[in-house]
Amino acid sequence: MASKPEFVQYIADQLEEAGVITYRKMFGEYGMYCDGKIFALICNDQLFIKITEAGKQQRPDLEMVPPYEGAKPYFLIEEIENRDFLVEFVTATCKELPLPKKKKSTGKKKSET
Repeated sequence: MASKPEFVQYIADQLEEAGVITYRKMFGEYGMYCDGKIFALICNDQLFIKITEAGKQQRPDLEMVPPYEGAKPYFLIEEIENRDFLVEFVTATCKELPLPKKKKSTGKKKSET
């Protein structure tokens, strides 16, 4: 079951104080980004946030499960109505995540015609 765009937008709205929140459809579900860093997936209308040491320290009680079969575990976030928690958790998580790698240039130039 694919996630509803309304659910994804709700999560983005909840997180607006964490940074520049964007999302992108990926394989029928959604990847969420904060200031250019992918930090979460939304699958089947559930929010899964990458596991970091900050996240483990902040909320050791959170369930860690894969968002889809064959995936690495993520934190399953069920407190989506708690905006303060979400913003604090995502901010701490994103501080630990690396910046996205720059795409390598192929070295090919467009031919001039």
